[in-house]
Amino acid sequence: MIRPEHIEALLGSDADDATLILTAGTVAVVPASALDSERYRGALEIVSQRDLATRLGTTTPSRRDLEETAARLDTAATRLGA
Repeated sequence: MIRPEHIEALLGSDADDATLILTAGTVAVVPASALDSERYRGALEIVSQRDLATRLGTTTPSRRDLEETAARLDTAATRLGA
């Protein structure tokens, strides 16, 4: 579900306070302000760009870091029943 490309898109997003979400089985990067809209109501917020960059210590992680991060976030989302 969550792939390295999603992590890369989140870190590279120009959206205001970009957030990785899961909604209706789809992973997306959206501005935090969009989360209150009808379209994203009920979406599972996975991680914000700011929080992820802080955890990784960079906005340009290696391919391995992207893969490991995607795997960890995917496992967490699966455990939450997403």
